[in-house]
Amino acid sequence: MATALVIDDNPAVATALEVLFSLRDIRTVSAESPAAGLEILAREAIDVVIQDMNFRADTTSGEEGVALFKSIRSRFPEMPVILLTAWTQLESAVELVKAGAADYLAKPWDDTKLLTTVKNLLELSVTKRELARRRADENRRRTELELRYDLRDVVFADPAMERVIALACQVARADVPVLITGPNGAGKEKVAEIVQANSAVRTGPFVTLNCGALPSELLEAELFGAEVGAYTGANRAREGKFDSADGGTLFLDEIGNLSPNGQMKLLRVLETGRFERLGSNKERQVKVRVISATNADLDAMIRAGTFREDLFYRLNTIEVRVPPLAERADDILPLARHFLAADKKLSAPACAALRAHTWPGNVRELKNTLQRAALLATHTELTPADLGLAAAAPASSTEELDRPTVEAALARAGGVIAQAAAELGLSRQALYRRMEKLNIPRE
Repeated sequence: MATALVIDDNPAVATALEVLFSLRDIRTVSAESPAAGLEILAREAIDVVIQDMNFRADTTSGEEGVALFKSIRSRFPEMPVILLTAWTQLESAVELVKAGAADYLAKPWDDTKLLTTVKNLLELSVTKRELARRRADENRRRTELELRYDLRDVVFADPAMERVIALACQVARADVPVLITGPNGAGKEKVAEIVQANSAVRTGPFVTLNCGALPSELLEAELFGAEVGAYTGANRAREGKFDSADGGTLFLDEIGNLSPNGQMKLLRVLETGRFERLGSNKERQVKVRVISATNADLDAMIRAGTFREDLFYRLNTIEVRVPPLAERADDILPLARHFLAADKKLSAPACAALRAHTWPGNVRELKNTLQRAALLATHTELTPADLGLAAAAPASSTEELDRPTVEAALARAGGVIAQAAAELGLSRQALYRRMEKLNIPRE
C-alpha cells in the first residue's frame, strides 16, 4: 500500500486527507511541524509528501514552506512533493514548482484534482523504482564486466552495447575467427580490441588493416607480403600483415572489399596457417587469430557471386553485431561527455538535441560534432546551436514517443514537465499533448 505524508499544523487537514485517500487504498501519516515531518521521512517509506506553506500563527509569507521543501529536496531528492498554499503564497509555490515540486494546490483544495495528482505521482514512483532497479542491475553487470575483463576503456551505458561487449569477452578465449558486423563508425574496431585484449594471445601483436583503403594488388601485398618485382613498383621485398601478426591478432576491417584471389588466399591461411608472398612459391607458416569486420551485406554479396560462401562461414564462426548509435541511445550522453574538452559542458537543451539526433555517422559523427563544437564555442556551456545538428522534425519525432519512453523521462525528471520535455527534445506544450494522447495523467 502506498503511503502519503501530510505535513500541516492543522490536524483537520490531515484528517480530511486521510479520509479522502483511504477511499483509494492510500495510507496516510501526518506531522504538525517541519521537524516532525522530516523525522518521519527519515524512518518510514513514504511515497508522496503533501506539505503546507505556513506553520506558525499569523504567518502568511510561506517562508517556512520554502525552507521545508528545500530540506526535503536536499535530503530526499527523489521524493515528490505537493504544496498546499493560500493565494498569498502563490508566487512562492510557483517558484518551488520550477525548482522541482510536483504541484501546488490552493486551499480549499479540489478533491478530484488532488486525487488525480497523487495517483499520477504514485504511478510515476513505481516507474522510477523499476527504472532504478533496472539501472542498478545494469551498473552491477557493467561493474562485473569491468572487474573480470580488460574493456580497453570503452565508454558505454546502453544495455544493447553491454550485451555486445559481454559477448566479445565471452568468445575472446576461444581460438576461432570472429566476424564483427555493423555500420561505419559504430565502434567495430574497439570491439576487436576487446576481443584481442582478453584472448589467449593478448600479449602478442595486434595488427590492423583496412581492406577498403587499398587497390586489390596492393591489398594482397599488404596481407601476405611480396617479393621484389612481384608487381609494378615492388623494388624490395616486404613483410605482410600476417607475418607481423604472427603469435597475435590480425584485424581485417571492411573484409568485403577483399579481391576474389585475396579471398581464396585468406581462406587457405585460416584453414592451414600457410600462405605465399606475392611473387614467391615458398610457403610460410603463421599462427594468427583473425578478427574481421564489415558494414557490407555479405549474404547479398554471396548471392551476387562477389564473396566466397566458404570464406564467409570460416570467418563467421562467431558473429558480433555492433548496433548503430541510434539503437543505443543511453550511450549518447556518456560518449559525448567523454569526447568533450575538459573546460566545456553540455546544457540541458544541448543534451536533448544530442539524444534527438539520428546519428547516421554513429560514434564517429558524435566525436567530430563534440570536438568541433568545443573548438568553435567561445563560452563554457554548449547550446544546441553550438552543436550544428540538423533540427529533427518535431511532428514525426513526437509521434515516435511511446508511453514507456515518456513515463521514463518523467520519472527521471521527478515529474517536472519542463525537465522531461527538455530531455525528450519537446516543448512543454508538445509534451502535454503527447501525454494526453497516451492517456498519461497531467500532474
